[in-house]
This record gives sequence, structure tokens and C-alpha cells, in this order.
Amino acid sequence: MRILIIATLPLLGGCLAKTAIGVATAPVKVAGKVADWTTTSQDEADRNYGRKMRKQEAREGRERREAARRCRRDPATCGEY
Repeated sequence: MRILIIATLPLLGGCLAKTAIGVATAPVKVAGKVADWTTTSQDEADRNYGRKMRKQEAREGRERREAARRCRRDPATCGEY
């Protein structure tokens, strides 16, 4: 019986050490996840910027077409766009 207990001690020691390391590093891992969730990655920022620019270009295109229509209807009121 003693031989069985002595034989399993190294296994338990490794398991306990691994658990202790897991418990000790958990707050660091959680803090890293929170930082990932709260910050914007460069890829995400590029994607958001691209979307913003496409919307702006679409709005400017609509404004340009509307100004051209107004100019065709009444050339006297046509100013510089």
C-alpha cells in the first residue's frame, strides 16, 4: 500500500503544480481577454475606416448627381459644385 502511495506522489505533484500554475495565470489571461474586447485591432479599424469612406463617397456621389439635375433643370441657378 505504501509503495502505491509513493508511486503516485510524482503524478499528483505534477497535477497539483499544473493546477497551481493555472490558478496563478488565470487573472493575467482574463485581463488579456478584457483588453482584446475593449480595444480595436488594426484590421478592425481599417475595415471600419473603409466602410466610413465608402458611405461618404456614396453620399458625395448622390449630392453631385442631384446638383447636376438641378443645373440641367435651371442653368441660371447653377453654381460651382
